[in-house]
Amino acid sequence: MATFLYRLGRGAFRRRGLVALVWVALLCVAGFGAATAPAPTSGSFSIPGTEAQKAFDLLDERFPGMAADGATARIVIEAPEGAKVTDPGPKAEVEKIVSDLKSGPGAHQISSVADPYQSQAVSQDGSTAYVSVKYDVSGMELKDETRDALKDSGKEATDAGLNVQIGGDALVAAPETGSGEVIGIVVAAIVLVITFGSLIAAGLPLLTALIGVGIGVSSITALAGVLDLGSTTSILAMMIGLAVGIDYALFIVSRYRAELAEGRSREEAAGRATGTAGSAVVFAGLTVVIALVGLAVVNIPMLTKMGVAAAGTVVIAVLVALTLVPAILGFAGAKVLPAGRKSRLFGKGQAKGGPDADPKPNGGTRWARFVLRRPVMVLLAGVIGLGIIAIPASKLEMGLPDDGAQPVSTSQRQAYDMLSDGFGPGFNGPLMVVVDGDKALADKTADRIKGLEGVAAVTPPALNEGGDAGVITVVPKDRPSSTQTEDLVHEIRAVSGDEVLVTGQTAMNIDFSQKMNDALLPYLALVVGLAFLLLMLVFRSILVPLKAALGFLLSVVAALGAVVAVFQWGWLGSLFGVEQTGPIMSMMPIFMVGVVFGLAMDYEVFLVTRMREAYVHGERPGQAVVTGFQYSARVVVAAAVIMIAVFSGFLGASDQMVKMIGFGLAVAVLFDAFVVRMAIVPAVLALLGHKAWWLPAWLDRLLPDVDVEGESLRRHLDGTASPEGPDKDRRLVEV
Repeated sequence: MATFLYRLGRGAFRRRGLVALVWVALLCVAGFGAATAPAPTSGSFSIPGTEAQKAFDLLDERFPGMAADGATARIVIEAPEGAKVTDPGPKAEVEKIVSDLKSGPGAHQISSVADPYQSQAVSQDGSTAYVSVKYDVSGMELKDETRDALKDSGKEATDAGLNVQIGGDALVAAPETGSGEVIGIVVAAIVLVITFGSLIAAGLPLLTALIGVGIGVSSITALAGVLDLGSTTSILAMMIGLAVGIDYALFIVSRYRAELAEGRSREEAAGRATGTAGSAVVFAGLTVVIALVGLAVVNIPMLTKMGVAAAGTVVIAVLVALTLVPAILGFAGAKVLPAGRKSRLFGKGQAKGGPDADPKPNGGTRWARFVLRRPVMVLLAGVIGLGIIAIPASKLEMGLPDDGAQPVSTSQRQAYDMLSDGFGPGFNGPLMVVVDGDKALADKTADRIKGLEGVAAVTPPALNEGGDAGVITVVPKDRPSSTQTEDLVHEIRAVSGDEVLVTGQTAMNIDFSQKMNDALLPYLALVVGLAFLLLMLVFRSILVPLKAALGFLLSVVAALGAVVAVFQWGWLGSLFGVEQTGPIMSMMPIFMVGVVFGLAMDYEVFLVTRMREAYVHGERPGQAVVTGFQYSARVVVAAAVIMIAVFSGFLGASDQMVKMIGFGLAVAVLFDAFVVRMAIVPAVLALLGHKAWWLPAWLDRLLPDVDVEGESLRRHLDGTASPEGPDKDRRLVEV
């Protein structure tokens, strides 16, 4: 593969005009598709195989005009102190809200508007009432005029002295990322300038990464309507694609400068950089793709689409690094300087100390030698430190956010609190019990549910036109996200037969969390297992991939501990913009496992590949570790800082899920790159010595030689041969 990539890199360098033209054309086509794409036809959320989803499917079949999965809104009206909503003045304002919604803008998307005085939606003390609005489409399909009409519906009542707040998923809008990602890109640019000492070399990875992300995100936007992609899909694809795009280009450019420093021509340096560092990029990208596509095992369409879309962006980033980066290096020419030299702006064209200065050990070399002298101390410090940070993960509580998790300043949260005060905490999360049977069975089911502990109210069954199905609304005593409400859902299902199904937003959230919990271990086994085999091919070792997988588990659990401490417990919450604490989103752990595993293997491949390259060329294990850090530590540190900056930029997002994922990924990269890969990995390799690179002879014969370190490429270019393979002189012996 290294030889093929070498030819690809030289070809892209030589035909740089054609390569650049192709990528620019792809960007234009994707941009045109995104600009002209129709609005998404659906924003549906389904969880195949769960009881809540089966109930929704039954409702669509037996109650065809009900729009069970349509958006809902509750306009909550609270009378001034000393007054009641049943008084003539407030009542007239409430009735005007109902009539305006029925006949105003956006009425064509409304299925029903319930008058609170006819639907008994007035609190016992008469202080609060609410208007229920049901839409024919999901929240993401609502037109702007429909959403604006809902937001403006209570303005006149507010002017009249009433407190009007609106909640429900009808107010859901596409999340905004704010200016955080721009700050992340600026930080990345600063890091690249410091790393390369040249504005041209620093701008190259940014330019190619932005082109790759532009193509990926534009393609997602263009296909959103056809593939039913959610609004967060493009944001997550941009988050991951931007980070890996910069990193992959960074590694190619860094190796290119190292080859120039050895006196090679620019075309030859581009080919060798693509053949060596490019091989590591391919396998690093493959691990990320495996982790993201592996989300399909959860069997939740929304999560599968998010993973596949993000994986597609990663594939584009790899292709850009292998083709567009060498092409732009050709355009840059002599403006990209060899390693050790800086531009006139930063170092007067030479390395620190002048051209004749004796080379001094860099920071990576000094750190590696320190770890080799004290491997046990470094290993214990890293493991114990991450173990302490991981302790909060044992108290992880998962769920899906509702309006109660919104900041207290929002209308949704205030409407939630007003309903809780006026009607009880369980009123914000009513359960919908669907009975597949006649009126007698529905009445019997309703009577049985009334006798259960934790039930605040049960409505009489509402039958369909055929009389063969009914719907019962159950109001729990506790809030939707409480364990008591979850226990009530399980109890209703336990005392009912197969013809009785429990659904509603609360039951759907419970089923979703359970499905995510059940899928976590199988997903982890699949991803880690496939990546272990892949790393075994790369490193020709058993212990090195095993160490990589165990280190990942340690870093991801520590990252989950940090997420729990900040987003669930509120520690340092104000520092990270967390206005409201609550359960961790159900999809957060499994999504973070997938993404972080892929990124962690990036650092493993980039760092350890250079160590193996030195070991294969005859260096002793300890010296190979030093050599790996000498050439790779600076670049890996820069790559990690860039990823942390990009992910941290999403802390400014309006969507709680995007904010939480951005924080979790940034912290996970911090732990994995600087603690696991830069400290624990060299300590373990120092303790293992030659055994780290041991592979049974029979397994060595079975595994194909992918030659990531580029040994076959060197033999090809130098005109030498080694029929017995690069490890022919390596034998594990007992001394």
